[in-house]
Amino acid sequence: MARRRFPFGGGLALVLMLWSAALIRDRVDLWIDATEMPVMVHATSPEVRDRNGQLLRAYTIEDGLWRMALSPEQVDPLFYEMLVAYEDKRFFTHSGVDPRATARAALQALRNGRIVSGASTLTMQVARLLEDGPTGQWHGKLRQMRLALALERQLGKDEILALYLRLAPYGGNVEGLRAASLAWLGKEPGRLTPAEAAFLVALPQAPESRRPDRHPGAARIARDRVLLRMAGAGVIDMETAQAGHRDPSPSVRHPVPQIAPHMADRAIATGPGRHDLTLDRALQTSLEDLVTRHMARRDPRLSMAIVLADIESGEILASVGSPDYAATQGQGFVDMTRAQRSPGSTLKPLVYGLAFDRGLVHPETLIRDTPVQFGTYAPKNFDGQFRGEVSIRRALQLSLNIPVVRLTEALGPAHLIASLEAAGVAPALQGGAPGLALSLGGVGVTLEEMVQLYAALAGGGTARPLHWRKDATGAETAPKRILSPVAAWQLGAILGDLAPPPGAGVPGQVAWKTGTSYGHRDAWALGWDGRHVAGVWIGRPDGTPVPGAFGGDLAAPVLFEALGRARSGPAPLPAPPAETLLVSRARLPANLQRFGAKERRPALDLTFPPDGARLAMAEAGLPVKLRGGTPPYTLLANGAVIATGLRQAEFLAPGLGRGFTTLSVIDALGQSGRVSVELR
Repeated sequence: MARRRFPFGGGLALVLMLWSAALIRDRVDLWIDATEMPVMVHATSPEVRDRNGQLLRAYTIEDGLWRMALSPEQVDPLFYEMLVAYEDKRFFTHSGVDPRATARAALQALRNGRIVSGASTLTMQVARLLEDGPTGQWHGKLRQMRLALALERQLGKDEILALYLRLAPYGGNVEGLRAASLAWLGKEPGRLTPAEAAFLVALPQAPESRRPDRHPGAARIARDRVLLRMAGAGVIDMETAQAGHRDPSPSVRHPVPQIAPHMADRAIATGPGRHDLTLDRALQTSLEDLVTRHMARRDPRLSMAIVLADIESGEILASVGSPDYAATQGQGFVDMTRAQRSPGSTLKPLVYGLAFDRGLVHPETLIRDTPVQFGTYAPKNFDGQFRGEVSIRRALQLSLNIPVVRLTEALGPAHLIASLEAAGVAPALQGGAPGLALSLGGVGVTLEEMVQLYAALAGGGTARPLHWRKDATGAETAPKRILSPVAAWQLGAILGDLAPPPGAGVPGQVAWKTGTSYGHRDAWALGWDGRHVAGVWIGRPDGTPVPGAFGGDLAAPVLFEALGRARSGPAPLPAPPAETLLVSRARLPANLQRFGAKERRPALDLTFPPDGARLAMAEAGLPVKLRGGTPPYTLLANGAVIATGLRQAEFLAPGLGRGFTTLSVIDALGQSGRVSVELR
């Protein structure tokens, strides 16, 4: 059979056709390659996350949009399946424009005289979102097609999907899948029900007319339509689709999490982007609820702050700056964990610890709680009473002022300041050089600093910086020893023996100390167990007095509850170091049995009135005569002070009533005389 031959003209036509097609293809390639590309890097909301990567707080970007960073592994795979099946089922095979869909849409439009179905691919939608361009005119659609083809040449399919998930509109100022999931579902998009995934697929098609907070019915209808289509496409079965129809549809907008707002503001102040903190979201939320509940029925001008940290690592696990960040009357925007306030008596443990290390006292040493004057400064106890000689242990547990001032005078206030600074505290002094009132709260410190100081007491006397950023360890600042392990343990043992607030447990579980600043301006409670250290402050941010406020009444119960919420199991206080001297006072060295034992102690005798005498009332007062002792003297009647600063050996006791009276005289060295008389 003869081979059929093409005429020369037919062969030339074929060559010309192929050449023309190649030329057109080359020109199209040049046209696509010359596409002017829009900006493909977009700002996302700054985020603050906890130690486990959970969102604490986010901020809008400059134009007021919520647009959240999102990685593929943060999205439920079901959403991807539904999105591609519903919007662009040939997404993974086309090059940006779907010829089959385009041809189908054109034929339907010609046949019906109107647009019946669209041909926009996911890549074309991304092109429109990148440029916010028009879609209703042919030149706008042509630009989208050109940009879609160019995007497919420069980006992978996953990158194009990532752009869609970041930029798709979801109503109002919500942009992108993650912001939408948080706003409309109140959750991250990592685990979605079929109904939730369908809702998030449907909303970007008409983000304003389907906004669930304004048009919940339209949002539900659109969601259910997606569910049915997904059942028809085999992504889910019909039973699942019908169950999804019965699920409640979103109808309100959820607030973006605003947990640890003060600490989040502090992190964001260091720069934009993502910030990972050491806070534990569950514990932080729990303590925020605790503060809100505790302050709910109190004066709205009051504020409260809590800091809780891990003793060993120095990580701050929770930090609550106020009961309500948005409150204006209580100045809730002020972070009271960082405000300088007077610490009241909470510095006393450090004074005792330093005295232990200097060999001045032992917990069983006796010290005088008697009237004393240092120049013009005459400290008084909080209750105005004097107890004579008491043990150091008891003086600290009762938070007596006079014994701790005596020790401060022996140590020197400058030594106390140096120890505070070594512990990472920046004490704010008023009036120049530190004085003896320093140990009673005469200095400005922050709650965070005090928790850091107590972390050193709890950690065997070694001060390590607390830190709140996950990428910081505190290792950049070398630990400093402010107390010996023995002194630190002795403090914990003394403070751990204090009876807890009612219903807060039994002694020995928490070492704790309270404080109330001058004028009842600040109520404090600080303490630790075997794992955590915490501090609580209550007061008014403007520094005005809070009549009747006491650290033991207001702050201590919150301290114990906060430590209890942080504790996941037993956390006993540590055992004593091997070198600890655990003996009674009688077995102490002579110089440790009584503080100030070397002072001259002339005997004090109350010579008149005689003990047991019956005396007639005198209008001018009852004569009192002394022999010996060291002035100034203090006179007490039935335990109440009625005269101080007495320097003569004879004087009148004023204001006595009829009946039995116990008169006591205490001299400057703590010696006392006592008689009981009957006045008629």
